[in-house]
Amino acid sequence: MSIDRLDADLLALLHAEPRVGVLEASRRLGVARGTVQARLERLERSGVIADLSPTLDPEALGFPVTAFATLEIVQGQGHEAVVEHLTAIPEVLEALTITGAGDVLVRVVARTHADLQRVINQIVDGQHVLRSSTAIALQTQIPLRLLQLAQAAAGARDR
Repeated sequence: MSIDRLDADLLALLHAEPRVGVLEASRRLGVARGTVQARLERLERSGVIADLSPTLDPEALGFPVTAFATLEIVQGQGHEAVVEHLTAIPEVLEALTITGAGDVLVRVVARTHADLQRVINQIVDGQHVLRSSTAIALQTQIPLRLLQLAQAAAGARDR
């Protein structure tokens, strides 16, 4: 889906102020309320806006340790069993199939470094995951950012 400058401005406003209403958004963007409503519905329908849930902070929830584990999985079983196994572990935030030395990259969180060992032990169960290589994140230099993609997509379309 392509987005234009109005879409990007609407997304930026929603990012900065998630609780802004449609009427207030239309006032700030200088367009009709119906335009904002239609744009929101289109952005949701196309999947650009994936959800309207609040952004949670793992550290504020008591999980200040973040790590990335590259997993080698048991071959011949497919990824479904691995995904089901990983989904059952609440500290696994994200899992991606990758190329390279491993098969799956997971982002995990833990309460402490010792707790991270418990989480990794849960992940490497021998039935689905054979081994892992883990890197602990020391500091977030650039947090996950998606708004810049919307602005870049709108900028590319405006050229």
